[in-house]
Amino acid sequence: MNFKEEAQTLNSYIKEHRRYIHQHPELTFQEKNTTEYIKQALAAEKIPTETFPDFYGVIGTIKGAKPGKTILLRADIDALGIVENNGLPYQSIKAGVMHACGHDCHAAMLLAAGKILQAHKGELAGTVKLLFQASEECGHGAVYYVDHGCLKGVDAAMAIHVMPDIPAGTLSIEEGPRMASCTNFYLKVKGVSAHGSTPNLGKDAIVAASSLIMNLQTLVSRENSPLNPLVLTFGSVRAGKQFNIICDNVELAGTIRTFSEEAFAQVPARVKEMAEEITRALGCSVEYSEDTKEPATDNDHPELVAIGRQAAARLYGAAVLAHMQQKMGSEDFSFITHTVPGVLCFLGYYDETCGAVAPLHSEKFFLNDDILTRGAALYAQFAYDYLEQKEKAGEQHGC
Repeated sequence: MNFKEEAQTLNSYIKEHRRYIHQHPELTFQEKNTTEYIKQALAAEKIPTETFPDFYGVIGTIKGAKPGKTILLRADIDALGIVENNGLPYQSIKAGVMHACGHDCHAAMLLAAGKILQAHKGELAGTVKLLFQASEECGHGAVYYVDHGCLKGVDAAMAIHVMPDIPAGTLSIEEGPRMASCTNFYLKVKGVSAHGSTPNLGKDAIVAASSLIMNLQTLVSRENSPLNPLVLTFGSVRAGKQFNIICDNVELAGTIRTFSEEAFAQVPARVKEMAEEITRALGCSVEYSEDTKEPATDNDHPELVAIGRQAAARLYGAAVLAHMQQKMGSEDFSFITHTVPGVLCFLGYYDETCGAVAPLHSEKFFLNDDILTRGAALYAQFAYDYLEQKEKAGEQHGC
C-alpha cells in the first residue's frame, strides 16, 4: 500500500470537506451542524459512529480484520469568534465566526485518513478510533470524552495541528514538552464606592486591581526561576461606571502558562494568596476562581515519537522532518495524553509564495490546502504502523 499516493488522490475530497466546514464554522459548545456533517461523511464510508446526547463531536470506529491494539486519532472541530478578513472564496458565511486555528483542516485530514484506513481494514491488526472532538478552544472538550469513558480500551493516541512556525508541508514530531499548560482564572475585586471628589470615603477597587496587575508579575520575575518558562497575562479588565464615582467592583481575567508541573500546581495558589493580601492592604477584598486548568502537552513516549517520525520519513523522506520550538500556547489534547500514551504532531503551513504567513487566531489566517494530503497520509500511516508494530511485538512474545 502507498498511503502517500492514496492521500494525494483524495486531494479534492479533502478540500471539499475542509472548505465546507470552513464556510460553516461553529463556536465551542455549538458544533451541532459540524457534528452531523462529519457523521454523514463517515457513514458514507460505512464507518460506524458514536455521538453523545449532551455534547457534540463524533467518534468513528474502524475494526481491523485481525485482533490487536486500539489507536485513537484525534481532530478538533470548533471555531473562533473572529471576523474573517482574508478574501477567500470559501470565506465563513457566519458573521463573527471563523476557523482561524485550522480545526477545519484537522477534521478534513482525519476524514480522509478514515476513508483510507477503512479501505484497508482487512489489513489492520487492531482498531482505529477517529475522534472528531468538540470544544477544544475552551479547554473543556477533551475532558468530556475522557470522563465519559471514550478512551476505555484505547492503547495510544495521536493528533496533528497545523502551525505557521515551520515551512508548508514539513512535519514536526519531536520529544519533550510541545504545548504549555493553561490555567485561566478570574479575580473579582470588591471595594466601596464614593463620590470622586471624596476618595477618602471609599475603597477604590481600580487602585487595588491596578496594584494586583503590577505586583502579580513578580511571581514571574522574582519567584520563578528564569530558566523555567512562565507567562502570567491579564487579558481583560472591566471596571467603573462614571468618571466621578470611586469604583467598587473590578473584574479581571487572566491566564497562566508553563511547562513545569510544579508551577502548574503552585502558581495559581500563589496568585490567589497574593491577590487576597494586596487587596486587603488597600481596604478591599477579592474572589478568585478558575475556568480552565489544562496540563501541558508533552511528547513523553519516545516509542510513539519514533513511530511518527518513521512514518513521516517513509511517506515523504527524512527531509520532511522539521524542528519547531515548544509553544506557550495550549492544547487540550493534553487531557488525552495524560490518560493514555500519546503524541502531538505539527504540520507546517508557512509559505510566503502564496501568502500563507498569518499566525493562528488571526483574521487573516489562510493556508494552501494542498498540503493537507500530508496530514491525512500521516494519520493513516501512523495508525497502520502502530498497530503493525504491536502485532509483531505480540507475536514475538507468544501472545
